[in-house]
Amino acid sequence: MHSKRILLAVTGLSPQIVTETLYALCVAQDPAWVPDEIHLVTSQEGAERARLSLLDPIAGQFHAFCRDYPLAAGIAFTPAHIHTIADRNGSPLSDIRTPEDNARAADTIHALVRDFTADPASELHVSIAGGRKTMGFYLGYCLSLAARPQDKLSHVLVSDPFESLPDFYYPPAVPCLLHTRDGRPIHTADARVMLAEIPFVRLRPLLPAAVLATRQSFSAAVAATQAHLEKPMLRIDLARRQLTCGGSAVSLPPQLLAWYAWFARRAQHRQAPVRHTDADPREFLSLYAQLVGIDAVDYENTREMLEECEGFSKEFFEQKCAKLNRVLKNALGLVAAPYLIVSIGQRPLTRYGLRLQPDEVVWE
Repeated sequence: MHSKRILLAVTGLSPQIVTETLYALCVAQDPAWVPDEIHLVTSQEGAERARLSLLDPIAGQFHAFCRDYPLAAGIAFTPAHIHTIADRNGSPLSDIRTPEDNARAADTIHALVRDFTADPASELHVSIAGGRKTMGFYLGYCLSLAARPQDKLSHVLVSDPFESLPDFYYPPAVPCLLHTRDGRPIHTADARVMLAEIPFVRLRPLLPAAVLATRQSFSAAVAATQAHLEKPMLRIDLARRQLTCGGSAVSLPPQLLAWYAWFARRAQHRQAPVRHTDADPREFLSLYAQLVGIDAVDYENTREMLEECEGFSKEFFEQKCAKLNRVLKNALGLVAAPYLIVSIGQRPLTRYGLRLQPDEVVWE
């Protein structure tokens, strides 16, 4: 049993899809699925149409639906539940026409779906019947990223000639007479409103929690998801001092690049994660020398320090791993996870290494 049921829909110039979907969920199907809240995503004009045609205290069709079918009387649906897509300055968009408008719509939808699915006790039903096709696509795609087993995706179907008829919002409890656009009389008793549930792939169990736990753009979430699902590939070019993680170049100072190259070589040779007391500094120093030369001051200072300590000190070892991971996270964001140096085991026996497989490391 889920504590909160939420109906989320995109709407445009046909707010009828809200009451049609509500009828299909609450009346036409058995058992009924009655939402606790209804939320809409739309443009400025779509929001105005929804407020006037659905929520007007006297003529609003949502209120008429609740009077006809009292099981819906407790649903929370107010103007505050209508989410208008805004431009970069916070002004409502009158329509979705430019690539920037599309990006703003995607980000708005992504944020809502992420928030509504954050509560494990909630149940989300998403309708893509209204709005522009791109908005429906974004809503379905965002649900695919975030959906839990209890979440559903649907499209409402209305029989002809009631589909897109301005005066038809749902089959009322007491059937009535309407007229088509060409004046032909029709009776609402003949209307059929059906819910077509749409199967979709739920990617949430496959993704790192950070993809949905942070406030980020839709495009960033998609990029992070794609990177996570693809095979990671690390490329190291010491001659050019280049490190490439997936398709992203990462700039590292020579000492950190040598440090990472050392861990990458261990991963490529299937060597186990290592503690500072077990590691041979000569392997790291050899790579460092390739980058800066044995006469470089920084190399000489590092070599002398390691010789005096007779190996890696705990502080030097762990600081290098932590600093490298910070650089990778800053450079790669959510796609950094496969490339980070991970700690395994508990102190004081913690070991460090890469999770990359040998065929995921390429030396140029």
